[in-house]
Amino acid sequence: MKTQGEIESAIAEGMTRFEQEYMGRGPKHVHAYLIDDLVVVRLKGVLTAAEQHLVKMLSGEKGRDLLKQVRTHLIEVARPTMEAMVHEITGVKVVSLHHDISTVIGEEVVLFTLAESPVFRESKKKQT
Repeated sequence: MKTQGEIESAIAEGMTRFEQEYMGRGPKHVHAYLIDDLVVVRLKGVLTAAEQHLVKMLSGEKGRDLLKQVRTHLIEVARPTMEAMVHEITGVKVVSLHHDISTVIGEEVVLFTLAESPVFRESKKKQT
């Protein structure tokens, strides 16, 4: 049985692989948080150079809206893969997935709602 930290680390690694394979590059930083029956994944530095250029070059909010629309579509297409990864790591079925991305700071958040809280073992306390 995994610890909470091991679950969070495995999900972060899985999301990094997903970003590399599906989006073409990995995030600069990724962290996963297991909170009861929620898994929150925060990815920083996810925008490609082309995406950054698109957002800057299109007038008004067109670039932002287009980028969000494309990213949302890509997430929806890859949803079964992401849900299977989280299910395999946590041992719990994923009920829903929510996603948003900031085109201003290049941060992406993915939230998985699980059918129940995963069971994990307590981590051993470090001796001081």
